[in-house]
Amino acid sequence: MLKIFKYVFLDIIRNKIVLLYTLALLIISLSMFNISESPEKAIISLLNIELIVLPLICGVFSTIYVYNSSEFIELLVAQPLRRVAIFRSILFGLVAALSFAFLIGLGIPLLIYSPDSTGFIFLLSGVALTACFTAFALVAAVYTKDKAKGIGVTILLWFYFTLIYDGLVLFILFQFGDYPLEKYMIGLSCMNPIDLVRILLLLKIDSAAIMGYTGAIFKDFFGSGMGTIISGSVLLFWFVLPAWLAIRKFRRKDL
Repeated sequence: MLKIFKYVFLDIIRNKIVLLYTLALLIISLSMFNISESPEKAIISLLNIELIVLPLICGVFSTIYVYNSSEFIELLVAQPLRRVAIFRSILFGLVAALSFAFLIGLGIPLLIYSPDSTGFIFLLSGVALTACFTAFALVAAVYTKDKAKGIGVTILLWFYFTLIYDGLVLFILFQFGDYPLEKYMIGLSCMNPIDLVRILLLLKIDSAAIMGYTGAIFKDFFGSGMGTIISGSVLLFWFVLPAWLAIRKFRRKDL
């Protein structure tokens, strides 16, 4: 289904919203690197954009794109093509195009000002979050027929992973503060892709000291080779699971 993938990819990168998204990332990142005293401080400032703005834009845009392409999708389904292949082409086309926009917007400044492992991890984690929240968006679009409800579900998912989940974790820590929960925080962090990326990047730029004993445990686990493999596998899981759910629903959905 290379032709469908190519069509979706080219259609998205020519979209005015995606072009504006790329330009905004480029301007903001260049500004941050120019006004900051060191590349590490600029990356910390850009961290909020990657953890908050990127998931929201990727999720909402992907949801709207699927709804707006409903007639095109129905036309493809009417052809002698496998539904799984059609959906995979759309999914990977969205992920590739949005990742391309992110890599252009933030990749160029990072290659200029921080061409090291920190910049590489920053870009790789951004691509991972793009893939995860694009898959979440397709789940919302496939499971709900109404466009407004689909966008609402996507925003709720973003709100949960960015704000509500952290609130629940803090509540647990306050309620069970007398117990040694530091090691359990590793498991709780793996249940949220945004938290997992945040920890990996903070550890990479040597900011674990601000997290105290918990930061030392995170550094021992995520800083090791096995911890890196596990965290990468968890991020892959957060993409594969919603993608599988969306494909499973799309195969049986009456268009």
